[in-house]
Amino acid sequence: MQRAIIQVSGADPAKFLQGLVSNDLGRLARDGIVYAALLTPQGKYLADFFLVAHEGSILIDVAEPLADDLVKRLSLYKLRAPITLERVALPVSRGTGPAPDGALADPRHPALGWRVYGRDLPDDGTDWNALRVAHCVPEAGIELIPNETFILEAGFDRLNGVDFRKGCYVGQEVTARMQHKTALRKGFVTVAVEGAAPVGADIMSGEKVAGQLFTQAAGKAIAFLRFERASAAMQAGSARVLWQEPAQPA
Repeated sequence: MQRAIIQVSGADPAKFLQGLVSNDLGRLARDGIVYAALLTPQGKYLADFFLVAHEGSILIDVAEPLADDLVKRLSLYKLRAPITLERVALPVSRGTGPAPDGALADPRHPALGWRVYGRDLPDDGTDWNALRVAHCVPEAGIELIPNETFILEAGFDRLNGVDFRKGCYVGQEVTARMQHKTALRKGFVTVAVEGAAPVGADIMSGEKVAGQLFTQAAGKAIAFLRFERASAAMQAGSARVLWQEPAQPA
């Protein structure tokens, strides 16, 4: 998916973003890149993005279809703060082979390789859908739906996209309550698939809808499951869906 770059500059852009997004911008000093999300006050997903330290400013690397709305929403929080939000033309490259100079490791998972800002590098042939499916990494506009998705059900804790100790941010109270539950009742998982079904197809466990099927690659898929309804063998259209329930702690 095409990416857009929003540059946040002015007086202390990290402080401005720290009170809004799901992750701790203190990590920028160590890693140079942070994965985070902006939520509604009700704790629902609006956009996910990478935050990148850049010459005294912070770059927001976000899916192109979400960029304009993200700028509008951040502008509402800006009020009189001396902060500038501007879309800039800056190429983004990514790959999984040897990292070039200036590359930043994708903070979500080591298998997702690296990202480079400001250089348009050739495609290295990585099958990104297969990687996302194998490691259950949801994507904006496919699995991640604005005003619907909850980030813990989307695995943001596993993907280093949320910090539970950083303090307040928009939607923090709802996210914290979900985190304190003994277990989530639904969420994204990787399943095996025999056959194919459209994105969003209902997954049936007997006569009950157990979830929906999303990105499919190499005989696997990302599925959103209601765990109490799911079974080892399910059906989505003509496709057979196989899920191995995680072992319960002793």
